[in-house]
Amino acid sequence: MSGAHGDEYRELREMLGAYALGHLDPAESARVRAHLDGCPACRVELAELAPLAARLSAVDPDVLDETPTPPPGLGAAVLARIAAEEQGGPPRHRATPLPRRRRVLAGALVAGVAAAGAAVGWLARPVPDPPPLEPVAVQAVDPGVEARADLVPHTWGVEVRLTGTGFADGEVFRVAVTDDEGREVPAGEFLGVGGAELRCNLSSAVLRDDAVGFEVVDGDGDVVVRSDF
Repeated sequence: MSGAHGDEYRELREMLGAYALGHLDPAESARVRAHLDGCPACRVELAELAPLAARLSAVDPDVLDETPTPPPGLGAAVLARIAAEEQGGPPRHRATPLPRRRRVLAGALVAGVAAAGAAVGWLARPVPDPPPLEPVAVQAVDPGVEARADLVPHTWGVEVRLTGTGFADGEVFRVAVTDDEGREVPAGEFLGVGGAELRCNLSSAVLRDDAVGFEVVDGDGDVVVRSDF
């Protein structure tokens, strides 16, 4: 690499999206992982991409190209309705001949109905099963904090779904996942909400098979919650 912003760095950074989605081959994935080990900036960027990758992985690609078909006879029904309304209404100046105007109005209405059908088709699309949740033991080091957590394994890493109360209101808390080699990989931050219940999803580039625990630290760097998988 010719420097912090050399060609190799740019290439590896551009591969982060495909890595998060699990679309790289084994050799490319190993190359990106090796780069992430020594590049905190790319680890942070990958953690920011992770939530988007999680949402994209839940999309069924088979329904994206489906175009709802308007019901039979819709065009004729629209034209008949336009003709009936024009015959029953008061005479008015027409800037263009009637047949052309009818075609334009009918086309617009059919397009609107088709668009509405597409929206309904999207809302009625098959919904994939929710990801598997793995409950993990959580130890609250701070006596004023109560917390529990579940893990969600992904192709790009592990997601920590944290729920708890007692995190100091307005204080920034940082979360890191520890891998089996003892490295702490950032998984995101959140603001405490005091006695209210807090729910947040935190994403790390550590694969589930390599993850052995996580810690939540406060603004002073003190551990307030710890979990060993």
